[in-house]
Amino acid sequence: MSNVHLRALRVTLGGKTVIQGLDLRVEPGEFLVLLGPSGCGKSTLLHAIAGLVDVDEGVVEIGGRDLTDADPSERGIGMVFQSYALYPTMTVADNMAFGLRVAGMPKDEIRRRVGNIASMLQLEALLKRKPAQLSGGQRQRVAIGRALVREARVLLFDEPLSNLDAKLRADLRRELKLLHQSLGSTMIYVTHDQVEAMTLASRIVVMQGGRIQQIGAPADVYARPANRFVAGFLGAPPMAFVDGALDAAGVFRAGPLVLDGLAQAEEAGAALPPRPVVLGVRPEHVTLAEGAPGAGMLAGEVTLVEPMGNHQVVWLRCGGHVLSALVHDARRFAPGQGVAFRIDAARVSLFDPDTGVRLETMRAPVQI
Repeated sequence: MSNVHLRALRVTLGGKTVIQGLDLRVEPGEFLVLLGPSGCGKSTLLHAIAGLVDVDEGVVEIGGRDLTDADPSERGIGMVFQSYALYPTMTVADNMAFGLRVAGMPKDEIRRRVGNIASMLQLEALLKRKPAQLSGGQRQRVAIGRALVREARVLLFDEPLSNLDAKLRADLRRELKLLHQSLGSTMIYVTHDQVEAMTLASRIVVMQGGRIQQIGAPADVYARPANRFVAGFLGAPPMAFVDGALDAAGVFRAGPLVLDGLAQAEEAGAALPPRPVVLGVRPEHVTLAEGAPGAGMLAGEVTLVEPMGNHQVVWLRCGGHVLSALVHDARRFAPGQGVAFRIDAARVSLFDPDTGVRLETMRAPVQI
């Protein structure tokens, strides 16, 4: 296992700055996920660590050594790409062993490594097949195995599951999680898929515009997003945003949507003053009334119902504001139906309407 330390990294491609003054430390044995939309710089950052793109400024340190200008072969990394990049004329065993043979490793050691990794990835029965005889999931396992046989100090994954169908993605996602638990290797994984990020990561790095927006454990980033971008990028359905204002009593008001219970909100240790804010509400924090509406309930109208099998997503309008709620029982809802609902004031987020930055709230502890 090795740590990875990036300091003041700047990368320019085609005259455009893609990574801007980025600092990041990856601890030994960590599964770090770089998450963000297409074009945010996450793959470029991974390629900079691997030595596949040049760094204009800054330092890439792996295992305590400055390897900023080192060739990829000198960095002690293994990499898995989005495309399988397997040699079509070679068998699975030969594909996995190719890099070791080029490096001049003894045949016995190559056989040992290939055999161990093939067993770990359940590829033993496929070692004599060629890529054309494999499914997409099997090919990706071979590509992963080719990286693992190098016994690299750091493993880099560049959206390795994006070409697979939903079931194969879920299966391989579990296998990667188990693999990390077994090997304890330092892994850095790039994806735009929030489900992959939330389920795989020890820590998530959310990126946008070549900059880090937030770093933290998945549950923390989800529950306390640093800004509106992070809040809106994580979650399905996404967090709803409502423009409004806090009054002197700490009550949020946006037309008919009035939310009490925010009086304990604090910013830098002091109560938030009356001011414009953006309220962020996740669907799991909206509860639709069962039976007669209770005290503190809000009135809304159902606009859309999405059956999801084990739950429903109910979209509703309150005034001009659209929210969604998760319903886990068998109640039936229809567009146009009036409903009463409650928002959990202890779980909402508040953002500055101009900067989008989260207004830190010291209310109830985070519960996931």
